[in-house]
Amino acid sequence: MLSKKELGILLEKALETGADFAEIFLEDKKSSVIRVNNGDVTAIDRGNIYGAGIRLIQGQDEVYGFTNDLTYESIEKVVINLRASFSSEPQKVVPLGDPKPYTYDIKRPMDLVPVKEKTDLLQELSKIIQSHDPRIVQATTQLIEQEQKVWIANSKGVYQDDVRTYIRLVLQAISQDQGVMQQAFEGPGRHMGFEFFDTIDARALAKEVATSAITLLTAEDMVPQQMTVVLHNAFGGVIFHEACGHPLEASAVAKGLSPFVGKLGEKVGSDLVTAYDDGDLEGAWGRVTYDDEGMKSQKNLLIEKGVLKGYLIDYKNGLKMNMDPTGSSRRQSYKFAPTSRMNSTYIAPGKDKFEDIIKDTKYGLFAKKLGGGTVVPATGEFNFAVQEGYMIEDGKLTRPVRGAMLIGHGKDVLFKIDKVADNLELGQGMCGASSGSIPVDVGQPTIRVSSMTVGGSGGKK
Repeated sequence: MLSKKELGILLEKALETGADFAEIFLEDKKSSVIRVNNGDVTAIDRGNIYGAGIRLIQGQDEVYGFTNDLTYESIEKVVINLRASFSSEPQKVVPLGDPKPYTYDIKRPMDLVPVKEKTDLLQELSKIIQSHDPRIVQATTQLIEQEQKVWIANSKGVYQDDVRTYIRLVLQAISQDQGVMQQAFEGPGRHMGFEFFDTIDARALAKEVATSAITLLTAEDMVPQQMTVVLHNAFGGVIFHEACGHPLEASAVAKGLSPFVGKLGEKVGSDLVTAYDDGDLEGAWGRVTYDDEGMKSQKNLLIEKGVLKGYLIDYKNGLKMNMDPTGSSRRQSYKFAPTSRMNSTYIAPGKDKFEDIIKDTKYGLFAKKLGGGTVVPATGEFNFAVQEGYMIEDGKLTRPVRGAMLIGHGKDVLFKIDKVADNLELGQGMCGASSGSIPVDVGQPTIRVSSMTVGGSGGKK
């Protein structure tokens, strides 16, 4: 790893041709993936990537380069190549400060837990899924672990390190009967070590995944219609993440490619909607103590009682917007330039009870779990598959349905939320954008949307 003095010299060299900002991002990341299928260990993979990313900015022009050779000479070569993009007067570097302490509360790091302990658990969970019903044809379990160490130094005097430790359990069941095949999935994760398994009931989750896969075999195909939709908590928040969260990132707002441009202080949703993005939520899958520009992460208020209060802002886009960064700059690795991204984005809990929301709904769809979907960030248009859904009839959950697709605009959905429960939970996923794929939490309590377009193949002859 380069010394503080060497980093300072490199930053000075980077500004010699007129760039007004320079940044060096150093990374050393270890990862491990163990996969079990139908009780058998099918893969144990370990990896280690390390390198440096160098970024120079002049006004709104940005150049970026990287190398996996962490010697001074290699990084200097990248700096000299990049600075050739500019030709004006040298700029001054602010002397590097001292790093602030980061949070590290990992009790069982990945390298200190025996592989056998991990494989034994994954095999047990796979067998729980497989033995649930003979119609389960595939029971897959996977453990994903990662420890990322980073250092960030820039010409504004930032000199900061951080360690991010992630762990995720993936459970998948595939069922088959009479030519019909269905699948169910769970993927809880945390910013933790192996002590993660003290915080969840992995065996209960395995049984739940198996039960869902079997239930879907006999579910009816969803009949397309306009209807009330009750979106369950945790991963139900993926709609807000995709259709509203991405348009609130400065990477979209600064370019005018967001329905929320110029709407700070304006009403953008129901009075019941308050939403945050929290970068330093304890134990959260999307947590970082410091972002990838070396700024302390924080809890950012996005929407308060339906009024737009803020965006998620990185350094470069903040310059264009004339707004301060919010500790929201992230990247997958040293190979990507950072930009504004979400961490743990969620709708805050309300006062309703889940049971009362169901009882108060005469007819509708209960979207218990959501799957994949597509979104156009510039407009907020989306469509999302319902992984597990049930009809609501006369205030009761009745028959399961499959193949339901939720279709709409994020800005419209925000105004149509008329119930918000008190059962906030977060769901975990990987979010892809221009700066790569990163761990994020999506979340919400159970909410009710008074009217939505629901697609499906049911009722067709």
